[in-house]
Amino acid sequence: MKIYKLLFLILISTHLISCEDFLDVPSYGTLTEDNLTGVKQIENQVISAYAAIGNDEINRPLSLWNYGNVRADDAYKGGNDQNDGDFLHFLEISSPSIGNETWYTDVFWYRNYVAISRANLALKLLNNISKEEMSNKEERIAEMRFLRGHMHFIQKVLFKMVPYVDETMSPEDISELSNVKWTNDELWQKIADDFEYAYNNLPEEQDEVGRANKFAAAAYLAKVYLYKAYRQDEMHNVSTIDQDDLQKVIDLTAYVMTSPYKLENDFAYNFLPGSYENGQESLFAIQFSQDDGTTFGRLNMGNALTTPTPGGDFNKPSQNLVNAFKTKDGLPMFDSFNDENYSESTDKVDPRLFHTVAIPGKPYKYTDVNYEVNQSRNPGMYGYFSSLKENVDPASEYYIKTGPWYANSKNNIVIRYADVLLMRAEALIETGSYQDALPLINQVRNRAKVSTSLISFANNLDIQAYEDGVNCNWTQDYARQALRWERRLELAMEGSRFFDLVRWGIADEVMNAYYLGEATDHTYYQGAEFEKNKNEYVPVPIQQINYSKGSYEQNYGF
Repeated sequence: MKIYKLLFLILISTHLISCEDFLDVPSYGTLTEDNLTGVKQIENQVISAYAAIGNDEINRPLSLWNYGNVRADDAYKGGNDQNDGDFLHFLEISSPSIGNETWYTDVFWYRNYVAISRANLALKLLNNISKEEMSNKEERIAEMRFLRGHMHFIQKVLFKMVPYVDETMSPEDISELSNVKWTNDELWQKIADDFEYAYNNLPEEQDEVGRANKFAAAAYLAKVYLYKAYRQDEMHNVSTIDQDDLQKVIDLTAYVMTSPYKLENDFAYNFLPGSYENGQESLFAIQFSQDDGTTFGRLNMGNALTTPTPGGDFNKPSQNLVNAFKTKDGLPMFDSFNDENYSESTDKVDPRLFHTVAIPGKPYKYTDVNYEVNQSRNPGMYGYFSSLKENVDPASEYYIKTGPWYANSKNNIVIRYADVLLMRAEALIETGSYQDALPLINQVRNRAKVSTSLISFANNLDIQAYEDGVNCNWTQDYARQALRWERRLELAMEGSRFFDLVRWGIADEVMNAYYLGEATDHTYYQGAEFEKNKNEYVPVPIQQINYSKGSYEQNYGF
């Protein structure tokens, strides 16, 4: 049973007005530390914290498609025109500025700290009850630190320098807290400490689907150390790659590989609703549902704008991404993939293309109904492709109209086993053990090769494993290129591409080449430029700086 189905109507706990207010001013009609004391009430607050990490809002999705796809070379903004969600347009052309982001990032920042405050309230309550009264106390503490780490991670990759808030801080502490109290490395370690605690105290299995377990904590901790390994200076330059952190990634992923988790038999199964959810590859997912007693259900509203509908059609796969799936002799076309646009009649492709991108004239989400060109709102500006992974069959019970938009109840996977394999491969490559990365990358490619049962319409497939000395020369440089390409194809449109580019220190190089290539067909890219030492992060919302009364500092370059 999903934990959200156990209790939905008690999910309102603390409500925030601003970061200055969120533990400072009590709100009428809310639950507080004083009136939550019993085990049942504490368990309700724990569920409330789980609910908060899925409290998506249609314009500010926690799936990060806006920041991870549109901001990268994977997707166009979409919609009606550049004024439709204009802040996304500024992100797309690497031109966010202080002022034009206020309606977007300020509320996103606020909602994330709402989620953090719910976890912290639960932790306060848990700290005040004895283990005799609550036998699973340590386990619940570990779950809350996992959720707190998750939300701080999102804040960190978006804004870089953010305040880290824990349950020991008083309202006065929080009001005086600076976003630069800790260095970049220290802040990563604070987040790692939360996942470390979760890893050390969570069970390997949970009775209720949706709760974090020990393997999920190990995988997320590995992810944090992978990011932390790429040391950044104040100007966001990658100065060095820490070998000790990489070794932690290797050790943690080795543990996850002993678990029952493994790759799905078909790539498609990760992105289907119903019985496919919480499958063998899903280490941790945000749980959504319909039958919880509310009007529409607990829906995945953060992806509602990505549906190919008159009010949606955002997050449209780029031509560059589609071209990246082309293969030659079964391997990626690293240097020439974008010389010519993909043509079904002349090009061979990786099967993952048809699981990731809706192409006109091809079935939409494995149905008998084709996706059509007239489903694109502005094809002249944003092309004809649409995003598939986060969406569902419109004829299914999981597709629900909510006012002018359509949402679905399909889970959003936060971390899956394929990512674990690729994180491990990356750490091995950067520590010099690049030969050991080869079978890991091939494991992901071989799964892609057999993921064809639901795309029988595709007759131009060709994907092969890497064979050192046969079809490639597996040097460290080649392995690094192959790993980075594999991450793009495997995780395409899942909200991670831009953050990968920043971690590797190549965002300016990749994005400026992308803008140059796109400018001919998409005039709004003409003059677009990714400014190194600035556009790696979005600015700290000016409202939050004002709320902090000068305690917060703006990101470098803004």
